[in-house]
Amino acid sequence: MKTTYQKSSSILGAVLALVMSSAALAQSDPAGFTQTLPDQIKWNQNPALPSGGQSAVIYGHPTQAGSTYITRVKLPADFKVAPHSHPDDMVYTVLSGTFYIGFGDTFDEAKLKAFPVGSVFVVPAKTSHFHWMRSGESMVQINGTGPSGFAYVDNAEDPRKK
Repeated sequence: MKTTYQKSSSILGAVLALVMSSAALAQSDPAGFTQTLPDQIKWNQNPALPSGGQSAVIYGHPTQAGSTYITRVKLPADFKVAPHSHPDDMVYTVLSGTFYIGFGDTFDEAKLKAFPVGSVFVVPAKTSHFHWMRSGESMVQINGTGPSGFAYVDNAEDPRKK
């Protein structure tokens, strides 16, 4: 015959086993869940940007049709990107610094708009725009649906052709 202590120990053991089993189930990730921690981001020189412009694909495949993607772009202080466009709508979120963007087929400092950290804006597909990081380094996250790309208004400005 079990003592009260032995019965309590058995019940406690069963409860602990149930709790641990439930915790293990709660910790498993759902199908399709992905994550990228900051130290896992692989920054690369983006060939479509002048030297020093870095980018990283966080999720998806920007060049694949129908693929939802997330990229990050890091541009150093005083960095300029000549007028260009993309074939897809792009949602920008400013993660650090102040990100400057202007619209048009020619670089015009007077048209630059400053977006501080936390700003979100959308650049419609095929809209010519340009950048200048005139107050320091800036990083943006860009979300879109592929296929994406990068086309300079003036091919002579394209670093891939130099």
